[in-house]
Amino acid sequence: MELKATSASIRKGDQVRVMAGRDKGKTGRVLGVDPQRRRVTVEHANMIKRHTRPNPSKNIKGGIVEKEGSMNISNVLLVCPSCNKHTRLGHQTLPDGTKARVCRRCHATVEK
Repeated sequence: MELKATSASIRKGDQVRVMAGRDKGKTGRVLGVDPQRRRVTVEHANMIKRHTRPNPSKNIKGGIVEKEGSMNISNVLLVCPSCNKHTRLGHQTLPDGTKARVCRRCHATVEK
């Protein structure tokens, strides 16, 4: 199955709230987005343990490393910076012709 590349509404650096899964209710910053696989990595959410081997040449200590795992983009909602609530995103064309992301609750533009 080949996945089509789509433009995701959620971007790196956005503040999001986890709506499903074992970390439901947590909020965090988006560390990375994979639009082809429709996955996001959220700070301090979906923590996984990775067993790593020591590598002195790369200055890596061995042991069990805990880091963020990716989750499906449908499990998170953006937190609007103006109304400070989780919301769906709309898109609006501004008078100068550029597109902007818009909060569905308070209709404020969500700038980067």
